[in-house]
Amino acid sequence: MKSYIRFFSGIPVLILLFLNASISTAQTNGSDLIKMIDKEELKVREVSDGILWKYGQFDSLFNSTQSITILEVDLKNVRIQVPYVKKGFFKTSDSAEESEAVAAINGSFFDTEKGGGTVFLKVNDELIHSTREGFQTYRENAGFVFNDNKVDLIEKPGDGWEPLKNYHSVLVSGPMLIANDRLLNQVAEPFNTNRHPRTAIGLTQDNKLIAVVVDGRNAQAQGMTITELAQLMQSLGCSKAMNLDGGGSSSLWIKEFGIVNYPSDNKLFDHQGEREVANAILFINE
Repeated sequence: MKSYIRFFSGIPVLILLFLNASISTAQTNGSDLIKMIDKEELKVREVSDGILWKYGQFDSLFNSTQSITILEVDLKNVRIQVPYVKKGFFKTSDSAEESEAVAAINGSFFDTEKGGGTVFLKVNDELIHSTREGFQTYRENAGFVFNDNKVDLIEKPGDGWEPLKNYHSVLVSGPMLIANDRLLNQVAEPFNTNRHPRTAIGLTQDNKLIAVVVDGRNAQAQGMTITELAQLMQSLGCSKAMNLDGGGSSSLWIKEFGIVNYPSDNKLFDHQGEREVANAILFINE
């Protein structure tokens, strides 16, 4: 049975309730995780029509301490917007507030010195960025694509991203985690095999978008490898899923509550460490 939480005067009781409701397991593998999710052992709150916010802190998920924030978005009730800058930075929270969004997550990879994206981005048929020469191919092999009434996650076409004409907007990132209900093999690179904070999005068969932020770089949140992240997304019902920018960039914002995960950029386990980024994904009620 789902467990709903209360909030005091607009301030999320994340520490008082969420952390005290930690889920303990001796050891967790992929099948154990599916059982956990099936039992709905997460704190859940409906934040708007069509959007659920879920949170869980696990004592031993993949033999590690994990802090996971989830958005479940019914795409029938929500419009998606991708704000961006070609140079410089902005906070996901600021952009979301300005656009009157209901929820938001950080987007794809960017230049941490000068700002602006480092991988392919097209918004409303305008090419914003091409992937920079030399950028690792396994980190730009997935596309979050959408038109006015259709959202999808696709693997990189054989002829690249630029000839793709079927979608007005394309936000590229990677690695691709799940395609056609199948976990994909990942290259053995430190980016994939080390545990980091992660942001990911996925799609379910019943047209729901799952956005996940995994906290990390803290004793209370160790982060995940790409393989662990893929298993998590599959356990949440995703038939397709892709990794977005992670590390200190990983942030999830909700209207009325602000940043609700534990960003790592300030090296503290609180809600204040949001990093500036170059693009984001906003969810706006129709």
